Amino acid sequence: MPEAETVSAAEQPATPVEEVPARNRWRRMPVWLRIILGFVAAIFLAWLVLFVTKGRFLKHPFEKIVGKQIEREVKVAGDFQLYFNWFNVKFVADGLSVANPAWRGGQLFTSKHIDTRLRTWPLILGRREMMWLNLDGAKVDLAWDKLHQRNTWTFGDPNKKGKPFELPHIERTSAVGSHVDYLDPKMRLEAHIDIATVAGQQTRITNDVRFTGNGRFNDKPFQLKGGLLSPNEMVGGGENKLTLTAWGLGQTVTVDGTLTGATVIDGAKLATTARGDNIAHLFDFIGVAVPETRAYRMAATLVKQGGNYDLTNLRGIFGTSDIAGRVSVKTGERVYLSADLKTRSLDILDAGPFFGWNAQQAAKTGAVVGTVAGTPRVLPDAPLKIEAIKQFDADVKYHVTAVRAKNLPVSNIDLTLGLDHSLLKLSPLTLDLAGGKLWSDISINARVPQVVTAYDIKLSPTPMGKLLGRFGVEESGTTGTLSARIKMSGTGDSVRSSLATSNGRIAVVIPKGSFWTRNIQLAEIDIGTYVTKLLGKKLKKPVDINCGLVAFTVRNGIAAADPILIDTTKNVIVGRGGFSFRTEALDLAFRADGKTISLFSGQSPVGVNGVFAKPGFQIISPQLLTRAGVGLGLLALAPPAAVLAFVDVGDAKSAACGPVLSAASASAQKTTGGKPRDDVGKGTTAKSKSGKTTGEERKDQRKKFLGIF
Repeated sequence: MPEAETVSAAEQPATPVEEVPARNRWRRMPVWLRIILGFVAAIFLAWLVLFVTKGRFLKHPFEKIVGKQIEREVKVAGDFQLYFNWFNVKFVADGLSVANPAWRGGQLFTSKHIDTRLRTWPLILGRREMMWLNLDGAKVDLAWDKLHQRNTWTFGDPNKKGKPFELPHIERTSAVGSHVDYLDPKMRLEAHIDIATVAGQQTRITNDVRFTGNGRFNDKPFQLKGGLLSPNEMVGGGENKLTLTAWGLGQTVTVDGTLTGATVIDGAKLATTARGDNIAHLFDFIGVAVPETRAYRMAATLVKQGGNYDLTNLRGIFGTSDIAGRVSVKTGERVYLSADLKTRSLDILDAGPFFGWNAQQAAKTGAVVGTVAGTPRVLPDAPLKIEAIKQFDADVKYHVTAVRAKNLPVSNIDLTLGLDHSLLKLSPLTLDLAGGKLWSDISINARVPQVVTAYDIKLSPTPMGKLLGRFGVEESGTTGTLSARIKMSGTGDSVRSSLATSNGRIAVVIPKGSFWTRNIQLAEIDIGTYVTKLLGKKLKKPVDINCGLVAFTVRNGIAAADPILIDTTKNVIVGRGGFSFRTEALDLAFRADGKTISLFSGQSPVGVNGVFAKPGFQIISPQLLTRAGVGLGLLALAPPAAVLAFVDVGDAKSAACGPVLSAASASAQKTTGGKPRDDVGKGTTAKSKSGKTTGEERKDQRKKFLGIF
């Protein structure tokens, strides 16, 4: 073959490659990839259309769709924009209005201009997070109905229960001529707040949002002011300085702290102070009833997390007492209050309002005694706030180390308070009392039309010398103890009214012990023994008590002796009469009969009368006057015989201590010989001036008092 005809493979021309049309490439792609690319293209196209048109064509669909979802009329009078400004939603509306529900009428929201940008992904997930919110001429009407069941900001069915108000998450904001109204007829609260932005000057490019307002609470005015003080770096995202001061009803509250956004309160630690004349007025704002106090001032750190508000590091004073601890409030369908509080030193006047005494009166007079028709009263009569306690539940623990009280040796008080749907329990309430321990279980049931209060109070064996030392009893030489129990129940919304209708029993048991002679003998009006011991310098010799019982049966607020019986080595003391929780009147008589002969013994009852706040003692009784008359007659006839009128022949029968120590009723009391006693009160009182009996015989006299002694 000729050389010219020889051609190498490398020199041969390449076979042309067939070009694949774009349509064929699209068809050869997997289906799932074509779906994804198509979806992305559709989104991009929608975004492009919205971006170019600014979404103005969505104005009427927006009014219709949103209005249907919230069941309110929604209108936009002017310009409207709704589109994705890159990745976030841009919303602009002029003349936007959202109607209130029909029961309220008017408009929930109106504005001349609103301009905001919302974060897309949180919006998809149901959260409203605004990068900024600019308002011009906005007006907001936030209101509850009269029954506090519905409100204007809960959308959908206008009859469904209203939800608590929650601020949207806003990082930055500005407002011009904006206004917010708040109304709650049930709490008798209304507020009107004006919001305005103060423009930055010179090098400051950030605006401060200031607000001022006023309102009325319980028909009393209050005012507030504050602002969001934004540093320069807020333009790039940063922190807001919040400051707020509110005052009214004699209370002032200040809040200062740093927020991560204009309305981002959750998680922020806010320094909070409060001062005023009565902290109960402060808690009225959140619908929580607490005991009244004297003037107070407190500081704490406030942290909000969702619907929870925690006050930690709380410290302060009320009256002249200190307090520290924590308080938490959880909002929702029902408010829930929990607290753990401690007081090192509690003034008894500051403790008075906890039981219903008037705090302001205590501050003015230095005592908790009040007056009714000119008569002093000691039983507290402040009514329980029934409507308030229906709105919240509570769990409170309170410890008091020491109590400052002139004649009350109390310390180490521990109180657990529980409130569950109008059932209030103080259980347990314990305290140290003069070397003994007092335990209480008190329940107040406000679930029923008439509030029912049940009292169950126990006192463990307590040294009488310490307990009565501040009333003239010397501890040295007194070894006797006493234990007690009170178990009663009554109706009424105050301590006074519940006791005035109460039924139950009171019993104080005195086991074997000793008591100073001078106290015993003077109480018995045994002048002969007293003078003998005085001359013999034996006043400090103790008198032995074998056993004693001071008990009362209470019916409809009237307490009658059942029985009063104290057996000593030389005398038997018995008592009759009683007292009234209704009027606080006292009408008791004590008589001592000697077991051995005694000269110059009065053998006459010692009367106790007056009222709880001002008891009186009647030493010169009719019986004693009769003896004196007989003595004068004998003196005229035969002077030496006059002394016979005052001789106690010593025929008193000793008491069997078994029934006494078991706190048995009067009908179960016996002498040491086993015979029934007929010298003690049996749970009845004499007829009153009106002719009505104030007590009646106990039906079941044989039962021991709850078997506790």
